[in-house]
Amino acid sequence: MKNNLFFILTGICIFTHIVRTVYEILKHRKRLVPDKRSFIVVFFNMITLWVSWFLLCSMDPFRMELPSVIGYLGLMLVVLGVVTFLVAFSTIKSLETYAGDLITHGIYSRIRHPMYLAFILWLIGMPVFYGAIFSMALAMIFIANVLFWRYLEELELISRFRGYKEYCQRTIF
Repeated sequence: MKNNLFFILTGICIFTHIVRTVYEILKHRKRLVPDKRSFIVVFFNMITLWVSWFLLCSMDPFRMELPSVIGYLGLMLVVLGVVTFLVAFSTIKSLETYAGDLITHGIYSRIRHPMYLAFILWLIGMPVFYGAIFSMALAMIFIANVLFWRYLEELELISRFRGYKEYCQRTIF
């Protein structure tokens, strides 16, 4: 039964990544304009994605014994990701519907895409914490997907903000 739930969670996680990717592509092609309704859809999709990811990693039947120090490093990556996400979110105070100036203060003065970085830290940290082999393999695919979302956002920001390229030179990621 536990293995069945693991594969159901895997399917949910993959589906939510596909939904977010389709959303990003439609947004990039200007076939979808972010608004409050799309924000609600994306918000619940991302909550579903992350809850399914955290559960999936904990139930991964394909495990590898790692030294406990490595497991705790994975947990530290997750905590660092959570803190990074919360700091970034509190700095911008909105998602998807932001139409103001380029945010370059707070965490954004150092990292261009702290939320995507937080997602990547979660994607790496959870499987490492649990020694979850299948989840780590899946994380590599999901990281590529997050980098694709970031790429599409970079294209939008370059076209939207005249000083974005200079901003990129003084920040990371």
